Amino acid sequence: MAASVPSTLMALEQGSPLDDAQAPLAGGQLHWLRAGGVEVALAPEAGGRIAQMRYDGVDWLVGEREGRAAAIGWGCYPMVPWAGRIRRGRFSFDGKGFVLPANLGAHAIHGVGFTRPWQIERLEVDTAMLSLALPEDRYWPFGGVATQCIRVVPDGVELRLAVQAGDKAMPAVIGWHPWFRKPDQLLFSPSAMYPRDGEGIATLPCITPAPGPWDDCFLNRAEVTLVSEGQRLRLQADADHWVVYDGTAYATCVEPQTGPPDGFTLLPRRLGAGERLELRFLLGWEGDEPRWRT
Repeated sequence: MAASVPSTLMALEQGSPLDDAQAPLAGGQLHWLRAGGVEVALAPEAGGRIAQMRYDGVDWLVGEREGRAAAIGWGCYPMVPWAGRIRRGRFSFDGKGFVLPANLGAHAIHGVGFTRPWQIERLEVDTAMLSLALPEDRYWPFGGVATQCIRVVPDGVELRLAVQAGDKAMPAVIGWHPWFRKPDQLLFSPSAMYPRDGEGIATLPCITPAPGPWDDCFLNRAEVTLVSEGQRLRLQADADHWVVYDGTAYATCVEPQTGPPDGFTLLPRRLGAGERLELRFLLGWEGDEPRWRT
């Protein structure tokens, strides 16, 4: 599928993706997981992301070239230890104020995991486990460890993401950011949405969902379905926050998260020393229930 890329992805600063989410981030070496008609290409060096997800020969994700290699704009990547924007990088935690470096305009977006290389802990034909030691510096002052498990079955993909605090407490919101190639249909019926303010960031109180196009966070417990090239992809997660971005002609992002953007302020989640936060994301192609294995 040919894809035009919006100007926000084309006008890239050729800096480090650690400091600029729109800077190029190459995929590096790919590792393929396969089962039945499902093929998943992992790019551990590129933020531990999935570079491509394929079912019966149909590619479902925007690839590195289509996203102009911008770190923020391709594949399916983990957002950890926060998801979405932190307003101007500022938040309070345990009575102390913090300021994180801005990496998209004036704001800090999508955590530190999507621009750093992840370590392969286990790699099999259909399963991979990755880990990332979170920094304890100006980018993220709390440390901790993030882990992923990616498993494929003949008709689906199971993604597990977790973050664990180290020897100090920390805030946390985690999520997945898939850039799906533009589907023919998005079947999505959320119960509520967070309105956005003049800076484009979620606020409270929640309201009745407005019609799209969207770049918004929703409350949703129902299954989400994408229809493309005669295939139906069903999405489920054990979280009730979903961000949907469908304002481009070439992609739709459907992002399950444990909390909203600016979540350290809007819906704080505190992890004590050694505590863990997990998220499970299931993607299954139409048919019988995907054969998730225990």
